[in-house]
Amino acid sequence: MSLKSHNLPLDAPFDPITAKQISSIISKMSSNEVAWLAKHLSKTNTELLDNELIIIYGTESGNAENLAEQNSEKAKQLGFKTKVINMADITLDQFTSFENFLIIVSTWGEGDPPESATEFYNEFMSDKAPKMDNKNYSVLALGDTSYEHFCKIGKDFDLRLEKLGANRISNRVDCDVDFEDSHNEWSNKTLNKFSELLKINKNTSKIKAELANKEPVKYTRKNPLKSSLKERINLNGFGSSKETVHLEFDLTDSNLTYEVGDSLAVQPINSDRLVDKLLGITQFSPDGHISIKEKSYSLRNALKSQLDITTLSIPFLNRYNAIANDKKLESLLNNVDKKLIQDYINGRDVLDTLTDFPTKNLNPQPFVDLLRKLPPRLYSIASSQKAYPDSVHLTVGVVRYKTHQRDREGVCSTFLADRIKIDSSADVFVTPNKNFKLPENPNSSIIMVGPGTGIAPFRAFIQERKATDSKGKNWLFFGDQHFLSDFLYQSEWQSYQKEGVLSKIDLAFSRDQKEKVYVQDKMKENAEELFRWLESGAYFYVCGDASKMAKDVDRTLHDIIKTQGSFSNEEAEDYVKKLKREKRYLRDVY
Repeated sequence: MSLKSHNLPLDAPFDPITAKQISSIISKMSSNEVAWLAKHLSKTNTELLDNELIIIYGTESGNAENLAEQNSEKAKQLGFKTKVINMADITLDQFTSFENFLIIVSTWGEGDPPESATEFYNEFMSDKAPKMDNKNYSVLALGDTSYEHFCKIGKDFDLRLEKLGANRISNRVDCDVDFEDSHNEWSNKTLNKFSELLKINKNTSKIKAELANKEPVKYTRKNPLKSSLKERINLNGFGSSKETVHLEFDLTDSNLTYEVGDSLAVQPINSDRLVDKLLGITQFSPDGHISIKEKSYSLRNALKSQLDITTLSIPFLNRYNAIANDKKLESLLNNVDKKLIQDYINGRDVLDTLTDFPTKNLNPQPFVDLLRKLPPRLYSIASSQKAYPDSVHLTVGVVRYKTHQRDREGVCSTFLADRIKIDSSADVFVTPNKNFKLPENPNSSIIMVGPGTGIAPFRAFIQERKATDSKGKNWLFFGDQHFLSDFLYQSEWQSYQKEGVLSKIDLAFSRDQKEKVYVQDKMKENAEELFRWLESGAYFYVCGDASKMAKDVDRTLHDIIKTQGSFSNEEAEDYVKKLKREKRYLRDVY
């Protein structure tokens, strides 16, 4: 059968426009031309498959995507042809066509897949997943040991692929928040294995050595920008139970760039008070020297600026008890009821463990070796660089609370609120988030739901829309406790509304009346208009708390679509899935 005997089949892996263009070209070709093209494509396809490496990522904060791009660049330098693909953009049929691939995926929250990868993950873990015989793969899992289900999604993919018959080229590596060294080791080993499998030119040792330490961007976790804090304002008014600070960091002459929707990573410093308590209970000399990855520090400096002393995890407790040999802690760790150890971990830190399970067997270097590196914290950027070319803004809720008879504080939020002084610098770098962007078409309308500090990226969105003179309508749902004390950036929003940049704003202040009112309640009140906006092509954004708010908003969105569209539950679910596939339902939740 010749290529021109019929149009491309419905299951051809092309979008409709491309399929139509290909069919049109083929229909105009002679039989000889078609035969030559078929032979050429067959040869080309074989050549491509011989050294094509697909790199698939699932990301929440952008780390997995950045690592996918790094591996793509490294693989190209080694002679591979590569393609980087977001899990949000592939189907099971497409996935099963890949012969050689890497999976780089993060685990979010309590063992969940990244938002954009959820649909693909659920399908692949279901009975729909086909056999994967003769496929070659390796998995890099990103996670956080402070969570119970560390790297669960990467582990799930790895084991599922093995069960379906795929060939594991190199062992999965599970990375904690300080992932650079683990990633580099996995990347070098895995690409070498694929080089041998696909018979890639071996004369690349010099390139490999150069790439091992190559950073893809100027400012990274290993090479942050030292940026001066130029402004700090408490956004909450008198009588508020909250403390929310607006911060502005200087970017003058730094060449650091960002886009709205991105996050700024800030490297915090631990409080002197907590460091002093740790030194006091251990009786270690603060001036004694220890080493971390072959670098020497005084113990005080290490505890203050290098090590995580505020987060407990099961791996840490296991390592600690290998030294302490405490029977009570051993019983807690080995109890079949895992809720007991999680209850202990929640709201406690390293000082609690040293207090609750004391030991005389601990020395400074072994103690330091128990701790992981102090990770940076990510905050949604609250400014547009088009509006503020020489600065980057953050909106940070300061965390202070009391539990287990001690005052506690969020390490980075109190660093930003208390410990860094104006005109002093912090180490920062940008983490791109390509899954939380404004529409490419400036005429598209947007609906933004951002209670509390979730307002941050939407402040950036509106600044960007104003700076670019975008004509699309903008609708904001904002909520907090009290109108008088907790309406963050109130004067700015009122100005934007007066100017016509903000088309509509709906406010939900939960404590200003007897019955609590939340942003989802305001969505329900505006259900007809909200659905009309969606039907007209509006984009729907959510930013803020993942554990409750985002779930409530999602349920409300489903209910509105079901009711206003006169849909069944299944039809409403399909409608929301379609919004996600079209990248018109985007979330930045934490």
